[in-house]
Amino acid sequence: MDPNDNSRPTIERATADDVETVADLWVRLARDQRRHDSYVHADANRETMRDTLAAHQVNDGLLVARDGGTVVGFASFSVERGSLQLDATRGVLSNIYVVPAARGQGVGTALLEAVEDELASQGADVVVLEVMARNEAARRFYERKGYETFRVAMERDLGDDRSENDTHSKEDG
Repeated sequence: MDPNDNSRPTIERATADDVETVADLWVRLARDQRRHDSYVHADANRETMRDTLAAHQVNDGLLVARDGGTVVGFASFSVERGSLQLDATRGVLSNIYVVPAARGQGVGTALLEAVEDELASQGADVVVLEVMARNEAARRFYERKGYETFRVAMERDLGDDRSENDTHSKEDG
C-alpha cells in the first residue's frame, strides 16, 4: 500500500479462490504469535486451518482486505452457537491479520469494523476475542477500539520444578 494514499482498503467477503491465500496469511499470523508465547505450530496446522477458514468462508465468516487485487489482510469470525443459555449473543473474532507492509494504514481498523458490522447483522450483541498476554501492540489496538478485558486465562507450567512451587499441599498436611 502506498503510505501517501489515504484511501482505505476494500473489505469484502472472501471467495473460495481466496482461501489458499488466507491460509498462507494465517501461517504468517501463527508464526508471529509464537513470539508472544503461542503454542500453535504454524506450518504443521496450515491444512487444518485451511479447512477451518474454508468453512468460515462458506458460512459468511471470512473477510479479506484488498489493496487493488492483492489480499493484504483477513479476519475470520462466527456467532457462538453453544448449548448454554446466555444473557448476550456472542460474536467471536477468531483471527485478524494484516500484512506488515499494510500496517498503520487503517487496514486492521477497517477489518475490525466490518467484522463488528457483520456480527451485528448476524444477531450478535457483543464481540469477544483472545489476545496473547504478551502481545502489547494488539492489546493496545483493541483497547483503542473500545474493547475491555473480559476474562483472564491463567497458566501454570507442569514441568520439573512443581514440588518447589507446591507450598499449599505442604502447609495443609
